[in-house]
Amino acid sequence: MAATLDWPAAPQAGTALPPGWQWLFFNPTVARSGLGTDGHPKRGGFLPPIELPRRMWAGSRLSYTGDLLVEGQATRASRIAKVENKVGKRGSLWFVTVEHTTSSQGRTCIVEEQDIVYREATPPSAAPAARPERFDGQAQWGRDVVPDTTLLFRYSALTFNGHRIHYDQAYARDEEGYPGLVVHGPLTATLLQQLALEQGGGRPLARFDFRGVNPLIAGRPFRLEGRDAGDGTLALWARGPDGELAMSATATFR
Repeated sequence: MAATLDWPAAPQAGTALPPGWQWLFFNPTVARSGLGTDGHPKRGGFLPPIELPRRMWAGSRLSYTGDLLVEGQATRASRIAKVENKVGKRGSLWFVTVEHTTSSQGRTCIVEEQDIVYREATPPSAAPAARPERFDGQAQWGRDVVPDTTLLFRYSALTFNGHRIHYDQAYARDEEGYPGLVVHGPLTATLLQQLALEQGGGRPLARFDFRGVNPLIAGRPFRLEGRDAGDGTLALWARGPDGELAMSATATFR
């Protein structure tokens, strides 16, 4: 992970695992015969057997109450917290909230509420989505990111993520209607958490909430930005190449 993010060195044994890096662990290892056409595990099992063909990780709310130590032992318990159906502009939507609790040495370290959205397929002949509006957030600091295909490939490998929108250009374009390969939401959220730590003077995070708004596409540079929102909170976001809001987030510190 350190090499993938171009860090000069990896965190050493006994030090705190950087926030967001916990998403490298506890991922299901499903046999290839158990995958759906999108590269995700087939419906059923732990997640409810919702038949809608498209699914995405829409956002999370994370509470960091303790450090996970590199080379330490940890466990994660997961439960379905909520299942809700809504109807949007493009048809039926199912929202599934999964609560993950990660513990180490008898103490809770991370509690995450993860939102997963299931939606209907977009026909290839459907009209293109409206161009997203420019985001008017005023940043105090930020930096550019160039998401190349190698970055997406390596992050998919690190997280055992078989979703084809991240590596299969034809599938992403022709089946799911994206203009190119899609940058992983948790990868963007990991980069935003690192930006928060840099601006927070090295203090550990207490809470980090994020929500995906518009997709980021491989080969198209974007910006990580943020500002002090007062009361010890940082407002953070990823701004897409056309000025659109791609992800919004907030961070507070312990």
